Amino acid sequence: MTKRIIVAITGASGAIYGIRTLEILRSLDAETHLIISDAALRTMEQETGRTPGEIATRAAYSYDPDEIGAPIASGSFPFDGMLVAPCSIKTLSAIANSYAADLIARAADVCLKEGHPLVLLVRESPLHVGHLRLMTQAAEAGAVICPPIPVFYGRPQTVAEIVDASVGRALARMGIDNDAYPRWTGIDDPGGEKSSKG
Repeated sequence: MTKRIIVAITGASGAIYGIRTLEILRSLDAETHLIISDAALRTMEQETGRTPGEIATRAAYSYDPDEIGAPIASGSFPFDGMLVAPCSIKTLSAIANSYAADLIARAADVCLKEGHPLVLLVRESPLHVGHLRLMTQAAEAGAVICPPIPVFYGRPQTVAEIVDASVGRALARMGIDNDAYPRWTGIDDPGGEKSSKG
């Protein structure tokens, strides 16, 4: 059965995480529903050299963040989970406080209330206690806090491999099998290996 996944790209640095999420999900024949925040529109082209319109073509469906009447704003719309990549502190705060002022926060809130996986690739450093409290609050509501931290046991050679490892691991945490990330195979194989499919 085809997976139906909501992908949100917010204004934190790291738009490439959302882009690669879309690309990997497309390679897995998943149906993606994309929301790009207004802040992400301003940072995406500068970071990646790609336009929001170009990125939207990688998704099956895309929505404006103010499109509160979109299908994904309702718990009656069947879907399998949501990934926010990257997740800004502003978006984290909205999700943690159930402040559904835009479609990203509303779709995330629907995810939580309906018991679907919600994975947040929070991008901020260093973290002050307010950030940490928001993460705890979101986690207590059911979200998975999954900062995109490099996996060095896989011995990445490129930035693309580092990005893929974070995205692949986040998707695996949602229950989506993929071969984008290295898996630890024990101390005798410190380089790790990709999934058995790789």
